[in-house]
Amino acid sequence: MKKILIALFCAMLSTHALAGGGLDGFLSKLNAQAKSDLANFSARISAQFGVPEAQVKVVIGTVKEPADAFMVFQLGKMASQPTERVMDVYQSGQGKGWGALAKELGIKPGSAEFHALKRGDFRLEGASNDGPGKGKGRGKDKH
Repeated sequence: MKKILIALFCAMLSTHALAGGGLDGFLSKLNAQAKSDLANFSARISAQFGVPEAQVKVVIGTVKEPADAFMVFQLGKMASQPTERVMDVYQSGQGKGWGALAKELGIKPGSAEFHALKRGDFRLEGASNDGPGKGKGRGKDKH
C-alpha cells in the first residue's frame, strides 16, 4: 500500500510539471507535441489506451485538435465507455467543455476522476520528442 501511495504521489508531481496550467496547459503542451510528430503521438495513444493505431488516427482525423483525441480515449477509460460513445458525446457537445462532456458520460462532479480532469492530472506515456520518456521504467536506461 505504501508503494502504491508513493507511486501515485510521484506521478502526481510529474504530471503537474507537464500540466502547468491545469487541463488547458496540459492540452496545449500535448497539442504542441502532437503537431511536431503526429505519428509518434498516435503510437503513444495506441499503446497507452490499448487501441489499434488505425482507430487512433480515425479519432484524430475527426476531432478539432490532436489533444482532443487523447481526451476522448482518457474520458472513455475514466467513464468505462467505448470510444464510439465518447465520440458521439464529443460531436453533439461542440462548444461544451470537457467537464460537461465528462458529466454526460457519467463522471460525477466531486469524484476523484472529475477533480483529476479539472487539474489536468494526465500524462501521455512513452517517449516523446521532448526528451526522455516518462512512462513505465522511467529512470532506467533503455538503450
